[in-house]
Amino acid sequence: MITVAVQQAPFSVEDALAPLEALGGGAVASFVGLVRSDGGIEALTLEHYPGMTEVALRRLAEEAVARWSLIGATVIHRVGELRLGERIVLVATCAPHRRDALDACAYLIDRLKTDAPFWKRETRGGDGRWVEARASDDAAAARWSQPSPQS
Repeated sequence: MITVAVQQAPFSVEDALAPLEALGGGAVASFVGLVRSDGGIEALTLEHYPGMTEVALRRLAEEAVARWSLIGATVIHRVGELRLGERIVLVATCAPHRRDALDACAYLIDRLKTDAPFWKRETRGGDGRWVEARASDDAAAARWSQPSPQS
């Protein structure tokens, strides 16, 4: 089971995890990303390319399901203007065992940061600026280029 959503509306973590919990696996791992106040950020605006973004997220989820033999994966990403503390993204995975669920969840969030077509604009003091790609995100995603231990 793979669920992918790109939406403006807030999401409920409990509602998003319930279908994964119902699959009968032994572990559900999740990550929720929030708008943080780095350097006085007032808001974060996320834009995307409709259609392309959903395909990219589904491809990443399919890769994770195959690599870790997951029972399910969910990726929800918000777009539009978000304020401090609001939820931006949820990545959740379900597997028979915790290691697969945890590794796949980490993989998905690391790869999402570099491989999903989102553009971010931070607003500080009323002024907006586009966020450049970060070398640390590239490094985090690169660690997954090695085959998994079970491959």
